[in-house]
Amino acid sequence: MNKKTLFSLLISISFIFFFPHIIFASDVPSINSRSAIVIDRRSQTVLFGKNEYNKVKMASTTKIMTCLIVIEHCNLNETVEVSQKAAGTGGSRIGLKTGDKCTVNDLLYGLMLYSGNDTAVALAEHVGGSIDGFAELMNQKATELGLLNTCFKTPHGLDKEGHYTTAYELALLSNYALQNKTFAKIVNTKTATIYINGNPKTINNTNELLGNLNGVYGIKTGFTNGANRCLVSACKRGDLDIICVVLGADTKNFRTQDSIKLIEYSFENFVPTNISEIAKNKFEEWKKENEKSFYIYKGSPNNPSIDLKLNNEENSVYLPIKKSSIENLTCNFSCNKNLFPPLNAGTVLGTLNIYSNDNAIYCRDILLANDIYSKNFFEYFIDILKRLPV
Repeated sequence: MNKKTLFSLLISISFIFFFPHIIFASDVPSINSRSAIVIDRRSQTVLFGKNEYNKVKMASTTKIMTCLIVIEHCNLNETVEVSQKAAGTGGSRIGLKTGDKCTVNDLLYGLMLYSGNDTAVALAEHVGGSIDGFAELMNQKATELGLLNTCFKTPHGLDKEGHYTTAYELALLSNYALQNKTFAKIVNTKTATIYINGNPKTINNTNELLGNLNGVYGIKTGFTNGANRCLVSACKRGDLDIICVVLGADTKNFRTQDSIKLIEYSFENFVPTNISEIAKNKFEEWKKENEKSFYIYKGSPNNPSIDLKLNNEENSVYLPIKKSSIENLTCNFSCNKNLFPPLNAGTVLGTLNIYSNDNAIYCRDILLANDIYSKNFFEYFIDILKRLPV
């Protein structure tokens, strides 16, 4: 080995030793955002998380709840007269003036597309009577949805002490809101024409991914000095439908890059899998192998053969499984095989658990499918007669 070859080899070994994270990089993306999450909409399974349970400011992603509350509480054709307070709200705004009149519907487009803080206050006052009154409605809804680490103080998300959420709970809120057809239509709109005092105004969606990244159909951007750059995205390709939340990115470019990284990572690595069908097939195999291993103590000789079933086996359950893990799914059975009648159909005898990389991802109870009876007096009497000497 000549000196040049030896030197190159030493350099390569040194590079691997000092920078193993580059050579053996994980497929999990590295992002700038302070907290983030990706969830599967169908199962709410977390596909990626970074500080997803930390309480953080969420800027204008607050307006997801604002929009939802307005839709649920009033007629969208109602006319709103803009107050001085709403017209004087700072930050992002569509330019409302005191006394302007708009429909609730048009204000909602101004809220979610253009991220108007003036529209947020106008809507809050119209629905809740005041900002505080509207915040009370927002927090009531958060409680209803089980969002225990979320608190709203404003309808627009401008920085205020005590106004916070988590990436995880913001994803859950977004998933719920998207089930509302009106909400889903608004956030999936790239450009709209609204009317202020009957005069048309064209507004564009601030969501940079909408219309530019395959499958994205919403939902909301955000920025304040305290929250930094935020973006909640919904994206569907094939059978996989996800929500991606990035909060606290340093720049708009970082929030865009982070969102794209997480979305592409999710679709490249996860596939919706009918886990209930896998469980059912594994269960039928196990049942056939173990059908003669059950023992009934003092059971009636007229009992039918023991039959077993899984609870809710008729319901199909799809879970996003990492492609690299599908072949390595394992199934574990725990079942009581010594039975003491009488036992009713539906009695839980055990459990089936499916594991992916040692993590339990699916569980079903194993149930008795038929009644099992004890011996009656007559059957005991027959047994005694059989034991008597002839």
